[in-house]
Amino acid sequence: MSSSIQDQVLQQVAEVFDKHVPFHNLLGLDIKHYDINGVEVVIKMKPELIGNIHQNILHGGVTATLLDVVGGLTAFAGLVASRDDWSIEELQQRLTTLGTIDMRVDFLRPGRGEVFTGTGTVIRAGNRVSVCNMELHNELGTHIAFGTGTYMVG
Repeated sequence: MSSSIQDQVLQQVAEVFDKHVPFHNLLGLDIKHYDINGVEVVIKMKPELIGNIHQNILHGGVTATLLDVVGGLTAFAGLVASRDDWSIEELQQRLTTLGTIDMRVDFLRPGRGEVFTGTGTVIRAGNRVSVCNMELHNELGTHIAFGTGTYMVG
């Protein structure tokens, strides 16, 4: 599979995650970068995302959601990169089965900040199951949370 086809498939996936998932729209998720080398998903703080009104910090559920989205996108990119002979149809079918099997979140610091960025790396890209690490940082580079996720990719 050529890199242009890989990029085309991943851009279609980004469009679905970025524009067509109502919950992602509600949170204001924005996929800034997505290719087989990595993903960067951003969320801007707004009053509706506050979980602790006394400290004005990001809700833990928003943190977990952002890490989960990053993990799913990372797992799918790992799948796309795992073979050169994928057809677009095969990958579109695989996307319909993409789902979280298990996820662990370690909350390292309170979610203080204005802009939060999630990134991910593949630990293992399997044919059916993939495992990823995810990180969340604020605009100052402070490491807010770390996650490990297992994802169904086929």
